[in-house]
Amino acid sequence: MNSHPPAHRTKRSALGVTIAVAVLIGAGLGGCSLVSPGDEAPVWNAPSGSSPSAADGSAPTEESAEVESISLSATGDIIMGDAPNRLPARDGDGFFDSVASSLTADLVMGNLEQPLTGDTGTSKCGTPKRPNCFAFRSPPAYAGHLKEAGFQLLNTANNHSKDYGPQGYENTVTALEGAGLEHTGAEDQITVVDVKGVKVAVVGFSPYAGANNLNDLSAAATVIKKAAEQADLVVVQVHMGAEGSDKTHVKAGNELYFGENRGNPIKFSRTVIDAGADLVVGHGPHVLRGMEFYQGKLIAYSLGNFAGGGRTLSRDGVLKYSGVLHVSLTKDGSFTGGKFVSTYLNDLGVPTLDKTNERGRKMVADLSEADFDATGAVIGADGSIKAPA
Repeated sequence: MNSHPPAHRTKRSALGVTIAVAVLIGAGLGGCSLVSPGDEAPVWNAPSGSSPSAADGSAPTEESAEVESISLSATGDIIMGDAPNRLPARDGDGFFDSVASSLTADLVMGNLEQPLTGDTGTSKCGTPKRPNCFAFRSPPAYAGHLKEAGFQLLNTANNHSKDYGPQGYENTVTALEGAGLEHTGAEDQITVVDVKGVKVAVVGFSPYAGANNLNDLSAAATVIKKAAEQADLVVVQVHMGAEGSDKTHVKAGNELYFGENRGNPIKFSRTVIDAGADLVVGHGPHVLRGMEFYQGKLIAYSLGNFAGGGRTLSRDGVLKYSGVLHVSLTKDGSFTGGKFVSTYLNDLGVPTLDKTNERGRKMVADLSEADFDATGAVIGADGSIKAPA
């Protein structure tokens, strides 16, 4: 992989190269909300209406060097614990074991919702003006757990990546790079990785300082156009939308959360697609949201929380449901199929496959139908994802 973008973009063409993009998405509530014992556990109710050697022993015929397919995966929010006293069992060893097989892909992405750092002495929650603030951190060595699970690229454009200040963020970058992991999310950062000869650009957005600003649509379009010049495919990672168990629906207009403008999810997503993005992967509301197709491109509005280790995140009702999204694209960005596999946060906040109940899949299916009507993704009982007829 190479995070240094090439000088020129490989021209998009219909070469018949199928790219199986497995976008693995985790959910459940989270990045800013701790467990509140007195809270009533929300319950999910479906919305109404809702080449071997030749036989003669000669050398085998040389196969074409053209890549037939590549796969990508991505998750929602990842918090592995909160040092020093709320870290997972065995210091995180085996933390991702239940879901690691579902992460397998040529490029595995996740949204890292915390810094990997020691105590820098600077916490965003260190002032009396932020009594309800939550700051999370895990040891830098935990980058090894991400690597072992199969992650290859982490998004840092979110509201927790700088919980321990600029130094904490720099420590995170150092830890990721030390483990051989790519990252994206800083302002104007376009991370280009070479996946079996296919160049994939990943760009992170959020409403927070130091990241590409999702509320500046003109600037967002500009950075995506630059990314499209450098790669065959462009994937957007975006932390957007108000959060909470009652924020499962996508609505028109800007979403506010405690006075913060968390963006206009629909307008932003369509703007970046118009500018050249091929896939939008959303997180931020900390619950699953529906998916829709726009100009033939898939938008996953919120993938929720993938991990909340150390019991850092609420696991009540809908807040713990999550899942794995698989998407297939051709090299020119055309959608050819997909799948959603359900996961959830167990009692310890560890990501776990939900093979029996598939609650995440059911949520996404119902919400996609309820919120988007003619443009909503069609989620089958087997988890298959199709564009509306």
